Formats: sequence, structure tokens, C-alpha cells
Amino acid sequence: MEKTGENNVDPIIVECNIEPFPRLMPEGMFDKMPEVKVRFDNGEEKKLFDFFPDEISFVSTEFIGLTEKRAIDLKFDKDKQFLQA
Repeated sequence: MEKTGENNVDPIIVECNIEPFPRLMPEGMFDKMPEVKVRFDNGEEKKLFDFFPDEISFVSTEFIGLTEKRAIDLKFDKDKQFLQA
């Protein structure tokens, strides 16, 4: 587990929703990108990030059990893999 202070443990994601996906092109050209929204075990709810679904993808279960830092690292890793491909 990650620690934030001497005895503080980072909250863990217990629920995740990924929404909404843009419409198909060309209609969806200006639609918002999907957002990853989570709820932590301490009750806090937060939007972590949005992403380009034509470059990387996620399923909500990937985030369950992760800390916010680990979830952000997951996005970074997927972005990096896409850019190196």
C-alpha cells in the first residue's frame, strides 16, 4: 500500500465509471472525450482524467483496488505504449 504521510494510507478506488464515449465520426468530432470517474473507499468521488478512445482504452474493473497515483500511472503507461507503437 502507498503511504502519504507517517501513518496515512492513500484511499483505494472501489467504484469506477467511464463515460460517455463520443459518437462516431464525423458527428462526434466535437464531443467530449470519455471521462474516468471514481469513488474511493473513504467516500470521495473524483474525475481522474479523460482520454482519446481511438488511442487507448480502459475498462472500469482495471481501476478497482488502485490508488489515485496508480490509476494515473496506468493511463501514463498506456499512453506511452501507444506513442511507442
